[in-house]
Amino acid sequence: MTVPQALELTVAAVVMSVGVWTIAARQTFAAVVGFVGYGLLLALVWMRIGAPDVALTEAAIGSGLTGAMLLGAAARLRASEVPMAAERPGRIVRLLAAALSATVAAALAAAIVFLPDPAPTLALAASDNAAATGLSNPVTNVLMAFRAMDTLLEKVVLLLGLVGVWSLAPNNIWGGRPGPLHHADPHGVLAFLARLLPPLGIVVGISLLWISSDYPGGAFQGGTILAAMWLLVMIAGLADAPPVSRQWLRALLWAGPAVFLAVGVGGLALGEAFLAYPVAYAKPLILAIEFAMTLTIAVTLGLLVAGPPEREPGK
Repeated sequence: MTVPQALELTVAAVVMSVGVWTIAARQTFAAVVGFVGYGLLLALVWMRIGAPDVALTEAAIGSGLTGAMLLGAAARLRASEVPMAAERPGRIVRLLAAALSATVAAALAAAIVFLPDPAPTLALAASDNAAATGLSNPVTNVLMAFRAMDTLLEKVVLLLGLVGVWSLAPNNIWGGRPGPLHHADPHGVLAFLARLLPPLGIVVGISLLWISSDYPGGAFQGGTILAAMWLLVMIAGLADAPPVSRQWLRALLWAGPAVFLAVGVGGLALGEAFLAYPVAYAKPLILAIEFAMTLTIAVTLGLLVAGPPEREPGK
């Protein structure tokens, strides 16, 4: 056994162990911490198999942003955690849940093991038509051309999730500021990091967007980093979350899907098909969509983590 193989087996064992520990953890906070660690380990696995785009998404969205949202949910549920822990399901329910989980795992394993050889793939068709978009990054090419409808609907689902979070706000403060007002030591470490990291994070986020046509990156990765920098500034108390009724905020939320939809309708008007890019302008149009989507994703993710409106606009 070579050293790389030994490292791969070690990482696989650690991933499985952390996954089982996360499921078996009794305390919500411990389970969330395990989930975050599990996502970071999966990012290493994706890097090892040569999928840096997926690794960036897993680290930013699957572990970072989702972990932050779960931590917020765990804090809100802390008061009810002890009473709920006493209400354990019966033995039969637990056995059925274990059997169902084992069946799903076995079915997924069988689907992988018994794949036809060679496995069905559209990789050749995608690579043969990649030059039509002018993009060198195959992942961005597939996301923005071959499955553009799915990519558009993903952003719409993200906005619907934010609408669901906002719907939890009491009627009397609808349109107010999301989340509590954060206070921190203006001379502390958190405030120092909130002044130091955002300029660097903004550059990194924009870079991930700009290079995504040729290298790993994209709107989701760049938007997540921008959202993280915004949240860091708010948590440090250097800035407050804007009221959700602000028109400029609403404009940023629908800008990405609106540009995406406008380009799609434009392709239909030119006699091609919905979301069909003219060959001469494919790359500029895709970059325009990615830029608008980065702003929408950054604002949406930041507001998702901030939570529903809890304060009136002036408070």
